Amino acid sequence: MNFQRGKQSDEPEINLVPMIDVLLVILIFLVITTTYSKFAALEINLPQANTEEVDKNVEKPNSIDITVNAMGDYTINQVPVKSSSIENLRDALQSTAQNLADPFIIISADAKATHQSVITIMEAARLAGYNKITFTTETNHIK
Repeated sequence: MNFQRGKQSDEPEINLVPMIDVLLVILIFLVITTTYSKFAALEINLPQANTEEVDKNVEKPNSIDITVNAMGDYTINQVPVKSSSIENLRDALQSTAQNLADPFIIISADAKATHQSVITIMEAARLAGYNKITFTTETNHIK
């Protein structure tokens, strides 16, 4: 039974204008609050090896020589280190440098040594409190 003869049923209508207004407000908010960061290349200064011949037999005072071979084995002042953990390397550095004030760490790494083995010895030196670190280089003499 339909008691409302003169009225026609209206179809429900979705009003899109308020929805568009809300979306535009959200978009404006996101654009304003977003930070744009510029990714730049890392600027580094690589050391240069000079061709000056250095006498390798001269003992350098206040220095500790560390060698890393291709297998990742370490020697500190020509004494092999049994374990290659950072803590054991730190302890070995501290026992070697016990009489030296602010020693100079000289790292000689094999060309086939991994980067991680060199980073490990650098971290051990940092934990031991030694911040003077250098690397030995080898130059190719073409004749």
